[in-house]
Amino acid sequence: MVLVLDGPRTNCILQVWNHGPALQPCKCPLCRRQITLLIPSEASSRQRHNAEVLEILQRVETYNRLFGQHSNGLVQRMQDLPFLLRRLLRDMMDPQRSLPLVIKARVCLAVMLSAIYVLSPVDIIPEGVVGIIGLLDDLLISVICFLHIAALYRSVLVNRHSGS
Repeated sequence: MVLVLDGPRTNCILQVWNHGPALQPCKCPLCRRQITLLIPSEASSRQRHNAEVLEILQRVETYNRLFGQHSNGLVQRMQDLPFLLRRLLRDMMDPQRSLPLVIKARVCLAVMLSAIYVLSPVDIIPEGVVGIIGLLDDLLISVICFLHIAALYRSVLVNRHSGS
């Protein structure tokens, strides 16, 4: 689970982590899923000059260094997918954000290749022969593409918010 932190919730989540097992990511108090990546809000990132905010951001970076690389299987990746794709789209459209050119190129390449496959009449499972079941390979390619893009963007977020 990826969690965007804003204001008082930041310190609360870090306190839950401090009072729980230090070698495991803490669980969300609402849904009980493990939180594997903490993303500070833009407002808190702009307040780095404040000593209290700086200390909390350093603790967030420590948490992300320890648990940011973890992603507990396909189910969690699918649950994180909408958040990561929305945030990636926002980062790609906003000229103020710095997304590495290599990441932008890989995202565009993955989208183009999957779109070419989906639109192409040549399929692994042809629709003309097996009917609606033939669309499964197109759906599978699309899901794999989105999961790959989300994993790329997650690595950008981990590097950005873990002090690396």
